[in-house]
Amino acid sequence: MSNLQKRVRPAAPNYRDYEVDLVAWALDNAALLRAGRLSEVDAQHLAEELEDLGKSERRSLGSHLRVLVTHLLKWQYQPGLRGASWRLSVLNARAAIRGILADSPSLVPETPRHLDAVYHLARANAIGETGLPEASFPPDCPYTIEQVLSETFWPQ
Repeated sequence: MSNLQKRVRPAAPNYRDYEVDLVAWALDNAALLRAGRLSEVDAQHLAEELEDLGKSERRSLGSHLRVLVTHLLKWQYQPGLRGASWRLSVLNARAAIRGILADSPSLVPETPRHLDAVYHLARANAIGETGLPEASFPPDCPYTIEQVLSETFWPQ
């Protein structure tokens, strides 16, 4: 028996734990599930947490896409300022996105929609960071999702 399994309380779940210590609650419920003690699982909160997990992955995907597109725009529209930090930001964002999509392949078909959804903020960020006029940047994303995620794509 693992330490985690030993930690499980024999009594019915204490729903207060969910509000007090989410990590302990999650570990307790995972141990209950593994032990087959389904009647003791906090099913309502567990269902909510599973739904939130999907939302969190989508938010993370959007956040990394926003950072990536911001840096691609800066790369394209301020070529004289290209440097290692911009390159690393692009590479890191692409790696993070690849990781998210590998862990959650169901998000792959959603990536073009996410790209469109984050572009306005990425554009606003690029405008703010570069100081270039708003008209310098296209109102719609100039890149396809395939370009954005390609390791070899660097806009000129």
